[in-house]
Amino acid sequence: MMAIDKTSLDQWYPIDTETLIPYGLSANRLLGIDLAVTRTEDGDVTVKAQENNLPIRRRYGYIWTTLGSPDKEIFPIEEADEPHRRIVPCGAVTVKASGLRIVENFLDMAHFPFVHTDILGSEPHTEVEHYNVEIRRDVDEVWATNCQFFQPQAALSATDGLMTHYIYRVMTPFTTLLYKTCPNSDSRWDVICLFVQPLDPDRCRAHPIMYLLDDQSTTASLIQFQQLIFLQDRIILENQRPVLLPMEPRSEIPTRADATSIAYRRWLKEKGVTYGTSLKTVA
Repeated sequence: MMAIDKTSLDQWYPIDTETLIPYGLSANRLLGIDLAVTRTEDGDVTVKAQENNLPIRRRYGYIWTTLGSPDKEIFPIEEADEPHRRIVPCGAVTVKASGLRIVENFLDMAHFPFVHTDILGSEPHTEVEHYNVEIRRDVDEVWATNCQFFQPQAALSATDGLMTHYIYRVMTPFTTLLYKTCPNSDSRWDVICLFVQPLDPDRCRAHPIMYLLDDQSTTASLIQFQQLIFLQDRIILENQRPVLLPMEPRSEIPTRADATSIAYRRWLKEKGVTYGTSLKTVA
């Protein structure tokens, strides 16, 4: 089993949508360690690793747990508690790639026209315009602001192409979200979250969930739209080489469009994250 760095160990991770955890005993996995999940007839959930009870949290519709000792609670998402929003969990997707690769792909706008053609992008609109990136030290998060990209169908509710504005936020090494232009409101954002559960260094489960201002689309069609996007990404992610996130200098040649990725990797290095990367954990 690959050694687990302290930062990765001391995080909260989702292991399943709470309503989908079966009654009785079921198997799960986190950071290379098998978990035993039990749900009683009363709905109580316990999680064990090697016969040890793990702490759990119920947040955003998921059961979260940790193998370490987090120094803070699960990050806030204000929109998740707003009334009148559609809360749409989109299921879990297993991906044969590092969980950090999944997060980095989520932050990348340059692939929109080529992977999500005629949905999130299209030729000749391929240029990623200048945007701002910062590591916000007061909250220890990576933020990218003033992002924009022309999208033929930015959301299921969109009726025409539009210049879509984004704000990206990385809360922990394996969790991220984006705030996105809402076709149904000029003053509020749609929010799409991606919570990644690292099963092993080179394999993970992605848990996408959306907080939308859309009272027209059916839940099934919203899930289908988001899963289409993610499954297009999975094809690319599972064919990326190396499978683990490369952290050595010049291992991959960045471009101006990769500013968020550069900040994300720098932040991971500062935090000593090695799980799911090409670096080895220092004991």
